[in-house]
Amino acid sequence: MRIFLLLLYKCCLLIFLLISVSNSNAIEEDPQLSSARVVFQTNYGDIEFGFYPSVAPITVDHIFKLVRLGCYNTNHFFRVDKGFVAQVADVVNGRSAPWNDYQSREARKTIVGEFSDVKHVRGILSMGRHADPNSGGSSFSILLGNAPHLDRQYAIFGKVTKGDETLQKLEQLPTRREGIFVMGHLHGNSSRLAWFWPYFLSSYVLSPLPMFLDGLLLDSEMESCEKERPILRRRLAASFVEIERQRMKCFP
Repeated sequence: MRIFLLLLYKCCLLIFLLISVSNSNAIEEDPQLSSARVVFQTNYGDIEFGFYPSVAPITVDHIFKLVRLGCYNTNHFFRVDKGFVAQVADVVNGRSAPWNDYQSREARKTIVGEFSDVKHVRGILSMGRHADPNSGGSSFSILLGNAPHLDRQYAIFGKVTKGDETLQKLEQLPTRREGIFVMGHLHGNSSRLAWFWPYFLSSYVLSPLPMFLDGLLLDSEMESCEKERPILRRRLAASFVEIERQRMKCFP
């Protein structure tokens, strides 16, 4: 009888441990989002992001700071690989508006890689980097499908909370392959697939403006405006620059 009770106790203990491990993994794979939200406005629609400060606190703080400083303003998606990732350009090379000194210094900083057990699935935000695991800067990817080969190799810091329909539109844009990368293929050699203007939902930032893809306005009514398009593009570009100058002056 004692042997039976001992075996029963060990079985119960084993089951308890298995359940505890399972629950721990579930929590790790589906962490709690913070209340803060950032919206990227694009000419194809808005994309809203939530963040995992409990998983990647340094990365989240870094991205927040770059957004608050306006570093992502006039930046773009340079790569959309359907079913894999939509990648945001590094702001140092992808942004078109002028910098102030503080923005420039912050944009060039790199951070440590905060790798976790959270899975790379559609909608996840994953920090870009070079071969050095601690070389993350400002480029990051939005997962457009499951990518288990990226797990524990790239720092996950949040996920898309609204805007999957916008991601679906981006996946339909024409692209070209350059080695292992699928790049934008619009307006000659341009790789700027979509411009965006980020803002915080819960913080005051310069009022966002709708962003237009350079050289591509998907509106049938614009077919009769072919001659006006170059002028419109120049005016929009000049507006972006002027707005950014005023933002740096009034909200340093």
